[in-house]
Amino acid sequence: MEYSIGLEYLMLIGSIVVTGVASIFIKYTYNKTIKIESKKNMNGHDTARKILDNNGLKNITLGEIAQELGDHYDPQNKNINLSTDIYRKATLASISVAAHECGHAVQDKDDYYFLRLRSKLVPVVNLASKLGYVAIMIGLLSSLTRLVWIGIFLECIILFFQLITLPVEFDASRRGLRFIQELNIVEKDELIYCRKMLRAAALTYVASVATSLLEIFRLILITRRDD
Repeated sequence: MEYSIGLEYLMLIGSIVVTGVASIFIKYTYNKTIKIESKKNMNGHDTARKILDNNGLKNITLGEIAQELGDHYDPQNKNINLSTDIYRKATLASISVAAHECGHAVQDKDDYYFLRLRSKLVPVVNLASKLGYVAIMIGLLSSLTRLVWIGIFLECIILFFQLITLPVEFDASRRGLRFIQELNIVEKDELIYCRKMLRAAALTYVASVATSLLEIFRLILITRRDD
């Protein structure tokens, strides 16, 4: 039992460390590349518009939002929302993030399988995220093991969604880098920074998967111990 409890705490610490390291890594990379000005004076808006138009996506609109690193593509409304610094500043971070989001828009146009699958799973995942930990907490407090296992199953649905997200994000970064190269949006010596920013954006999702795995295993250990 002591071994089990020690392993539970180790997994909890592991998940905190993984999440923290991923957050620090993306912030460090972002803060570094947001300060490096584009030699061609391209901001996020200009980059996105150029990539979208080149891919026959003139129907996609661009919006500005206040949330830092809240940049995203909305497949329902067919628009890309970029945070203020990304939208306005002519930096390598702006170019990289805008290109990544355009990658999602082109995935949508190409009917990319994993993006389509992820979109179909969103309602199920939203429900699972609301009910999962509620079931786990109630089950643990009331010693209803079956309810805890239901909660863990719901958490596994979320993990599956995160796994589906991995190819979506890595592919968007790969496409984004290709767009930057093909359209000569940056100079050759700037490309390494764009690659690092795009890689960091995708790796945060790997950290999310690792964190979820550790948490699910921790919950399984707790449930088996209390059986």
